[in-house]
Amino acid sequence: MPAAPVLRYPNPVLKQRCTPVDDPELLARVATDLVDTMREHPRCVGLAAPQIGELVRLVAVDVTGHPKAETTHGLLVLANPEIVRAHGDELGREGCLSVPDLTGNVRRATRVEISATTPAGDAVSVTATGFEARVLQHELDHLDGILFLDRIATKQDLFRRRSYG
Repeated sequence: MPAAPVLRYPNPVLKQRCTPVDDPELLARVATDLVDTMREHPRCVGLAAPQIGELVRLVAVDVTGHPKAETTHGLLVLANPEIVRAHGDELGREGCLSVPDLTGNVRRATRVEISATTPAGDAVSVTATGFEARVLQHELDHLDGILFLDRIATKQDLFRRRSYG
């Protein structure tokens, strides 16, 4: 399936809160679109449904092979995810397909525990650390209409992207 178009800031859809989803057909379609779209963008490690115009609580994350990833769960597609615990604190650089020309320093937890369901409806619990935890927090923020731009502390923490690959 071809990649879905990725919405770019300041598209107002990116600032909306998503609704929970349990429709199996909708979950399957959006999950497929998320994964296909991620695969079409080199170095993309995560994507949330609102980034492709779907206002449902669904994310896809895969940090496999990324140089910053110390651990990985492989491809995660999570419906209605919630952070149930967060530990640690670290400042790190983030970018986003929806804000392609900028990166920024964002403070995030270094370890998160997330409860969610799979698109098939199975309950899952994921404990992620380091870069994978950062990516999960970034994608879950999208579900609440929050961009990494909203989380930078000062203008000095925002940078023009130097490279796209």
